[in-house]
Amino acid sequence: MNAAKHPATYASPQPSLSGAYATIAESSHPESAHVTRRLLVFFALAAALVAACALTWNIAWQRGIDELRRNAAVRVDRTTNTLKSTLERYEYLPYLLSRHPFVQEVLTDPNAPNIERANRYLEDLNGRARATVTYIIRSNGLCVAASNWRAADTFVGSEYEFRPYFIDATKGNTGRFFGLGTVSREPGYYISQPVYRESSREIVGVAVVKLNLEWLQSADASEPLIVTDDHGVIFLSSVPAWKYHTVRPLPKNIEASVFATRQYAQQTITPLPMTVVKTLEGDAQIVRVGGGLNAPSYLATRRSIGEPDWQLITMAPLDPVESAARTAAIVTGLVFVSLCLLGFYWRMRRVRVRDMLRSRELLQTAYAELNQRVAERTADLSEANARLTKEVGERTRAEQDLRAAHDELIQASKLAALGQMAAGITHELNQPLAALRSFSDNTRVLIERGDQAAAHENLEAIASLTERMGKITNQLKLFVAKARPRNARTDVARAWRNVLAMLRPRMQDVALDVAPELRRDDAPVYVRCEDLRLEQVLINLIGNALDAVGACDSPRISVFIEIGEQSVELVVRDNGPGIPDDVLPRLFEPFFTTKEMGHGLGLGLAISSAIARDYGGTLVARNLAMALEVDGPEGGTQADADRSHGAEFVLTLRRA
Repeated sequence: MNAAKHPATYASPQPSLSGAYATIAESSHPESAHVTRRLLVFFALAAALVAACALTWNIAWQRGIDELRRNAAVRVDRTTNTLKSTLERYEYLPYLLSRHPFVQEVLTDPNAPNIERANRYLEDLNGRARATVTYIIRSNGLCVAASNWRAADTFVGSEYEFRPYFIDATKGNTGRFFGLGTVSREPGYYISQPVYRESSREIVGVAVVKLNLEWLQSADASEPLIVTDDHGVIFLSSVPAWKYHTVRPLPKNIEASVFATRQYAQQTITPLPMTVVKTLEGDAQIVRVGGGLNAPSYLATRRSIGEPDWQLITMAPLDPVESAARTAAIVTGLVFVSLCLLGFYWRMRRVRVRDMLRSRELLQTAYAELNQRVAERTADLSEANARLTKEVGERTRAEQDLRAAHDELIQASKLAALGQMAAGITHELNQPLAALRSFSDNTRVLIERGDQAAAHENLEAIASLTERMGKITNQLKLFVAKARPRNARTDVARAWRNVLAMLRPRMQDVALDVAPELRRDDAPVYVRCEDLRLEQVLINLIGNALDAVGACDSPRISVFIEIGEQSVELVVRDNGPGIPDDVLPRLFEPFFTTKEMGHGLGLGLAISSAIARDYGGTLVARNLAMALEVDGPEGGTQADADRSHGAEFVLTLRRA
């Protein structure tokens, strides 16, 4: 009963459920249709883009080919006419030669006067006609006279009976032939005419003119030009790699004929890898030279020379045409894409305006927050700027203090240099003064003994020492003026003799080993150094060696010389106690010495090292340790526990 009273209560939910499904279907269907519509528009635009680019490329390519054909036709016609006129200009010359009496005489009576007269005539005529070579061949194929009779590779005496131009002329015809010269190995075009005896129609020889056509090969290699013979062999080409190839395979009999006539000497004739891509109207073809897809393509335009049966082919590269067509297609594509982008831009602009209005509110809020943050950062920057200003002031004051300290250090360095210079002068003058004292004492004794000759020698030595002291003071002037060392050369043996004469009184109890090269006068060895400075270094080294062996039982000093191609080494070796390991690193420092007070200022080795450096040399020191061999208990040898130590100084200077 309740169901009968309220039938609508149970029937109403079903229409509501159907409406929900209908709403979902209606909402999803427009989205799917919108995506499909976008895809269709995209593919339609892509197809239109491809079609427009292809059409533009085809039109531009065809126009480029037409323009290239016109230019190539003009070029090939001009070159063909030039070549024809060149060949025709010399066509008469062999006939003119055949009629000349000098040519008749040398062929009928080839004696020396006739040959010389013919050679001179051919030389003069060849120079006037500007041909390569003109020559006369007897009926047996022997060349009897030629314009290049003075040259080392003259044609006179060569045989040409196998040459086609000779064979054609002996048959009474005009010979025309291109090939490599059998003597000169240079390519050329040969024109020949038979020479008849004046009294009859008997052929007594052949007159030949050789022309050089290499000027055809001077064409621009970017637009190759080739000339082929009647067999298709390329004998002239502006691309050297194409020369002596064929544009088509040669039959075996033709190849044998070319080899028999030595037309191209021993060149191997192979086909040029040329593929015909497309044949155009007229004598034009599109060809590809080389293998692979990247091989260059050309527009080949042919012209027949006529007589001789040659073909002249110009090869215009298609790269400019293809590049122009490609550029036109790209421009078309860019224009098409630009128009599409403009349409999309107009549509998207409306969406952007709506989004901009929505974003403006967000930007205003963000701007307010940004102003607050900027204010906070400005306060931090002001504080940091104050700290930076304070730090700059402190660094400025520190820089001023550093400059003041630097000036004081420069002043102290000047005072130290002055003291070092004074000490150096004292050190360098001590040795000559001591020698003066020794020589003066010896001279007084010699005078008392009446030995005038020896006293005279000592006086000369004293004069030499005073001259040396003067040179030392002169070196001081050079030092003050900061002059660079001169490019002097000094005999090492002579410098050693001067040093030995100065230090001889101190070396009486010392065994001295001297290299033979330092004792000879006939083979001087020169080094790059002034004599006074070299003696100064040797005096310092020998003086230090004498001090080192002073306490030895058997003192010994050795002086060696090693002569190289570029340098000379002077070695001073002693058998003293050697140099302590802690002293070696500081050995060449100024004012550093291990001697007792009053026996040296520590400047000798420092000055010696500086002199060596000034002249591009070196001075090094090292210790020696030489084992002594003694008899062992069983007749053998063993190294003694004691070792003889010593020091070695090596002075290296450049050879002069």
